[in-house]
Amino acid sequence: MYAAARANATLSAGADARLFPGKGFCLLRNVYDFDNTIYRGDSSVDFFRHCAAKYPRAYLSALAALPFLLLMQLKLAKKTYVKQRFYRYLRHVPDVLEEVERFWLTHDQNLKDWYFAQKRDDDLIISASPEFLLEPLLKRLGLAMIASRVAPQTGVYDGQNCHGEEKVRRMREQYPELQIEEFYSDSRSDTPLARLARKAYMVKGDALSPFPMD
Repeated sequence: MYAAARANATLSAGADARLFPGKGFCLLRNVYDFDNTIYRGDSSVDFFRHCAAKYPRAYLSALAALPFLLLMQLKLAKKTYVKQRFYRYLRHVPDVLEEVERFWLTHDQNLKDWYFAQKRDDDLIISASPEFLLEPLLKRLGLAMIASRVAPQTGVYDGQNCHGEEKVRRMREQYPELQIEEFYSDSRSDTPLARLARKAYMVKGDALSPFPMD
């Protein structure tokens, strides 16, 4: 369960709404990537390990996706297609959503303390990880999210992997009035979001530094 300091983290009263010349009415919110940013590690990989330890056929299924990973690195296959091949392992997990609940009973401890020290109740998490994986945890934390739409029973995507420019498209679609006050990520692939923020930070472990825009 969450540490007492996390449970007692101070929450803001709500999104900061302001009127900006030429832009009209905007909502200022802080936006965060999830994996390796506020979560220590990659939650999708950790969840796969959790499932593979119980269901060996899930492990074998994921191994079959390795050649497609090589093709992606050679820019011969798209990320969404390759990740969908990887998520086929979910077909060998009897009750994926139940496993997700079990997973977060222990892995919520991977959330980083620095995030809880500045957490606001209007924070927005934008992640490439599957919605079904992040939803139970972020619901407990009272946080809004945008993530990849992946069917938990089959691993099939509904739309594109929520990565790079797709994160911006999804954010604009769901929150057209949103302006990013501060943005946090561990990856330069999130440069499209960082460029929209008033302040952007690169996260390495627990260290924060200005996001490199070059």
